[in-house]
Amino acid sequence: MTQTLTADEQPARIGAPSGGKKRGFFGAVILYIRQVIAELRKVVKPTRGELFKMTGIVLAFVVIMILIITGLDLVFGSLTSLIFSSGTGEQ
Repeated sequence: MTQTLTADEQPARIGAPSGGKKRGFFGAVILYIRQVIAELRKVVKPTRGELFKMTGIVLAFVVIMILIITGLDLVFGSLTSLIFSSGTGEQ
């Protein structure tokens, strides 16, 4: 079941100028800069403890991934040398 909205009830487009006027190039740039500044004000900086905790999590994840990839490389390298090495001892 769809519901149609009147012109007054239509949601405003993000970044659309109010009053139905079209903005020029510089007006659009200024609007963009204002929106960027407004979004940057919403950013919450982590506390020192949160920063160390997140850094530790990232480093642990990287170490785990290095170990997994190293293990897979060793396994596939061994399998490849077994498959492609000839049993006659010739090189």
